[in-house]
Amino acid sequence: MKNRVNYKANNTVQFKALTESQCAELVMATEEVMWTTGVEFHHPMALETLKKCGCFVEGIRVRIPPYITERALKTCQKHVVLCNNRTGNPELFLEGNNSYFGSGPGNPFTRDPFTNERQRSSNESIGWATKVLDALPNIDYCMSLGIVQDKPLLVSDRWEFETQLLNTSKPIVNVCTDEWGQKDCIEMAEIVAGGAEELRRHPFMCLYNEPISPGIISEEVCVKVIMGAEKSIPTIFTPCIMAGGTAPATLSGVIVQGLCESLSGLVLSQCTGEGAAYIMGGVFTILDMGSTIFSYGAPELSLMLACLTDIGHYLHLPMFGTCGCTDSSIIDEQAGIEAMLSTVLTSMSGANLNHDIGYSEYGTTSNLDLAVIDNEIIGMARRLTSGIPVDERTLCSEEIEKAGHGGRFSNVWEEYDDEADYIPKNQHQNFESNLISRAAEEIWKSGGSKSLRERANEKVRDIIENYEPEPLSKDIAEKIHTVVENAKGKIPGVNQTDSL
Repeated sequence: MKNRVNYKANNTVQFKALTESQCAELVMATEEVMWTTGVEFHHPMALETLKKCGCFVEGIRVRIPPYITERALKTCQKHVVLCNNRTGNPELFLEGNNSYFGSGPGNPFTRDPFTNERQRSSNESIGWATKVLDALPNIDYCMSLGIVQDKPLLVSDRWEFETQLLNTSKPIVNVCTDEWGQKDCIEMAEIVAGGAEELRRHPFMCLYNEPISPGIISEEVCVKVIMGAEKSIPTIFTPCIMAGGTAPATLSGVIVQGLCESLSGLVLSQCTGEGAAYIMGGVFTILDMGSTIFSYGAPELSLMLACLTDIGHYLHLPMFGTCGCTDSSIIDEQAGIEAMLSTVLTSMSGANLNHDIGYSEYGTTSNLDLAVIDNEIIGMARRLTSGIPVDERTLCSEEIEKAGHGGRFSNVWEEYDDEADYIPKNQHQNFESNLISRAAEEIWKSGGSKSLRERANEKVRDIIENYEPEPLSKDIAEKIHTVVENAKGKIPGVNQTDSL
């Protein structure tokens, strides 16, 4: 046992949907489509940049030769580190099979945790959501879980980012309406970080972008990708496509279409600034013909994203995944099934930055009860993917001998010496939860006969009413609010007296 040689074992539980040869086939097909069909770029600076790098520009249509795609894959940053926005300490290491989890953005509606009414999201609801996400130990980063709709819409993204900065110290994935919003949000992040150079050295924000499928990269997205590369801020590029709608009906065809768009964004990023941090993403699903919705709960979503993750690993690119969401309008058995399936498969496939925790009603409504339940599901998934270490110490031969027949064993896990100062996300200890009930019926009844959703809702309300996130200093809070207040005057065509 002590002197094994050439001993190899899987340290973690993993799920692979594609072989390496299948990954290669899909990437080659993607490069062919990027060259023969091309992609539309709707901004002159992007067109000029791509042409200078050797792409073939025909109006707004750009054909990207395979060697340029391959060059972009070689020059881009192969791992991304995201930091705590209060301390600057590195927290998320986006590489390999490291999996981190967070919420999603842009829900027009939210479920009020106090009244259970579905209503439009607001600055207050985003503040509540961010506070809850900051308090949950298995949530690693934050997105807004809403849209600020009680402030002027042309500058609502600044209010959204300010509210997030005030209510969490975790890394933030930032979604902006346009280039002016992104510029202001970057300025706010630089204020918090202590300057532009400090933000580059210790990034705590990612810039989120989506193309328009099939094959269109809008003017706003082009500028935001270029700005991210110039500022050296990690950029996420995520096609959201439907099989049989905005992509072919076959799942392989969906992957090729989505990869074509995602890698085209990578090419623009690397042509702007070699080495820029770029995170490949995708929300690939089916068009549900019964309801015509973009399904967040379909098993095909988890399957295709597992395939995309395999390709991300094959290309050595960080991967932006999706999980913890449901098509159900309420938090019921369907919600639990869909959230659990997507989270476990995502964790096992090893996507790096996984969003949409707390998404219900196919992404239209945020639900904080679901976010709390997802926090528990992530804990379970992490325990599954941590695997079972098999070595001399864990086999416990001496402990079995010491206890003898009919003896008792300790229920305490003794950490390895090299783990004493480090608490991994995927721990080997038994999963513990204060939300999941394992009580006998009599004990459950004595506690009020509460369902999982009721217990989750109690936790949400307790966090909102009693939890206090680590505050920003008064000086920094005032400076970022000044950026928010001055945002209106920076929009071309809108002056300080115009109505938004």
